[in-house]
Amino acid sequence: MTVLPTRRDEAFRYADIDALASVWSDLSPPQTIEIAAQQSLQQIWLPSGEDVQVRRVDLTLQAGASARIFALNAAARYGRIELDVTLHDAADFTFDAANIGGGSATLEIVTTVRHVEPSATSRQTVRSVLGGKATGSYLGKVAVSRGAEGTDSEQSVKAMLLDRGATANAKPELEIYADDVKCAHGATVGELDRNQLFYAAARGLDPASARALLLEGFVGGLWDGILGDDQGIADAARAALKAVVR
Repeated sequence: MTVLPTRRDEAFRYADIDALASVWSDLSPPQTIEIAAQQSLQQIWLPSGEDVQVRRVDLTLQAGASARIFALNAAARYGRIELDVTLHDAADFTFDAANIGGGSATLEIVTTVRHVEPSATSRQTVRSVLGGKATGSYLGKVAVSRGAEGTDSEQSVKAMLLDRGATANAKPELEIYADDVKCAHGATVGELDRNQLFYAAARGLDPASARALLLEGFVGGLWDGILGDDQGIADAARAALKAVVR
């Protein structure tokens, strides 16, 4: 990697280029993961604690393989997750992730999911909670190749803005070259419901606790599918929310 990207590159359209430049020379090629036929994988990605963090992964699922990835993107200055997934016959991929940040943080999730053979499924669910002047972005492309009939893919993107200076960007994209497929995407950006805040306050919660409770519900469902008792990501998300809620 020699040439630093610019915002003219669509994949870096919202990036903090100055922050990226501080780690660019140290970035290694994407981590390559291949899941053999009929095998399964679960991974939980937590923030490293560094102000600038970039995670890059190329993931291939062979026939009948499955993968579930749970990710929390909460770097203090710049966090970026790049994920390129290739799905073979009847593979199944699930990605549940959250951007949580305040101050002037820039948080990005950029995914490409390639359905190259028939009957594969993919589910992507991304939630963002943004305060201060933080920016959270999701750029997600689903590419369905010729011959990949029976593809079933969904993208669900929602963002919650806590302050007027916060910004959410969402760009779900479909590129379909096959018939008989089921692909859907949706994106919404909003604020906390005032009626729900009033309801919580009427039951004795102070404003900050009420906001934290509602936001925990907004994000917490992402972790319901974790197999086993590893809830470290739920605790980390709760701590990140506490840091941005005032």
